[in-house]
Amino acid sequence: MASEEQKQLEQHEALLERIKSREPINTEWLDEIMHSADIVAVLDDDAINDEDLKWFFNQDDKEFLADVLEDADDALQARVVHQLAYSDIIRIFSFMPNDEIADILGDLPIDSRKRLLKMMKASDSRELQVLLGYEDNTAGGLMTTEYIALYQDLTVVQALMKIREIAPKTEVIETIFVLNRKRQLVGWADLRDILSEDPATLLEDIMDPNVVTVDPLLDQEETAQVVRKYDLTALAVVNRRKSLLGIVTADDIMDVMVEEQTEDILHMGGVSGEEEIGGEIGTSIKRRLPWLCVNLITAFIAASAIAIFDSVIAQVAALASVMTIVSGMGGNAGSQTLSVAIRGITLGEINLKDDWPLVFKEIALGALNGAAIGLITGIIIYFRYHNIYLGMVVVMAMVGNLVIAGVSGYLIPLVLEKIGQDPALSSSIFLTTMTDTCGFFIFLGLAKLFLPLLV
Repeated sequence: MASEEQKQLEQHEALLERIKSREPINTEWLDEIMHSADIVAVLDDDAINDEDLKWFFNQDDKEFLADVLEDADDALQARVVHQLAYSDIIRIFSFMPNDEIADILGDLPIDSRKRLLKMMKASDSRELQVLLGYEDNTAGGLMTTEYIALYQDLTVVQALMKIREIAPKTEVIETIFVLNRKRQLVGWADLRDILSEDPATLLEDIMDPNVVTVDPLLDQEETAQVVRKYDLTALAVVNRRKSLLGIVTADDIMDVMVEEQTEDILHMGGVSGEEEIGGEIGTSIKRRLPWLCVNLITAFIAASAIAIFDSVIAQVAALASVMTIVSGMGGNAGSQTLSVAIRGITLGEINLKDDWPLVFKEIALGALNGAAIGLITGIIIYFRYHNIYLGMVVVMAMVGNLVIAGVSGYLIPLVLEKIGQDPALSSSIFLTTMTDTCGFFIFLGLAKLFLPLLV
């Protein structure tokens, strides 16, 4: 593993040096020794400036450059496109799938986008304009128009001739979509099945009519759930007339899942999904400070619960240190449930309407975990303060707070999702408020009840 990493590092440094010194590059040789993703890493190096990018993407092998550009992230793609002449961009685009081109065009100024579209072939321009008409986070925004669709009345031999003709221009060739003469999607066939059938067999006789489709306006997260549920390599996107508009491929779905997962993780921390660690400090403050202010408000709510029992704490100083254990364990337990619940929502496995009875499982789980953790904590507290009643209070408070943590961690994201809010965005804030406030209130309330035995 170390030798492979060393090799990649050496290749990185060698290509970086070659670009900076403007040494001629044999792209065919480079394509053999380095993956396009590793080449992108070199181009994204801080040492590479815009002039270096321009020089690299002015190489003659536009098909090679198209592979590299396709693997680049949005920021690098934008830098490259702004450095190149329109004619060079069009030549590189000619080797790229339309959905990737649409993503790049969508980030360009309108004037540049229109000029590039006018320079393209009319058929490509029309397809791209259709793709650009959909929001990026929808099935229509994800789909590509480069697929194989054949009429159902073709024979196998006719179908194979069409596939041979169309295949070089498509992203997916193993899944063949089948249309009727009204161009409506009526089924699909696997290339393997077509190859193994008698040449005179009609496609309609070997196709599977149970084809999974989605509307182009379906959210990308729900689109990913459909692909995952049915284990698809290509998902058909159709309009209301069942006309095939395009397909969403598995590699695009993988990008969506990574994007959604990253967004959820950042949102759970109260951070915008668009923020980067090396971004401007003013932007980071703008995106983080509002959530810190919300957290401050919830902290005051928890503090007010403590203030109610000031007199109790004054009489039993040990309560001040012990109560943080109860609230902290509640927060940890709630976070466990919250993570599982958000994952279930993301994968489409749970919803509030059908799965709210599972809250009883969380009650039982909270009670059992609370009893176990509470017993361990209670024993430690007994040996620390030599008061068995303080240990009993800890056990009861731990059970109560872990039950509340489980219920809150399960219901909060479901309720937020039900009212149309991102369950990952603010669930942790509400959860912390519940576990801290209830933890303090339960523990100090029980301490007040048993006060004569604690003093």
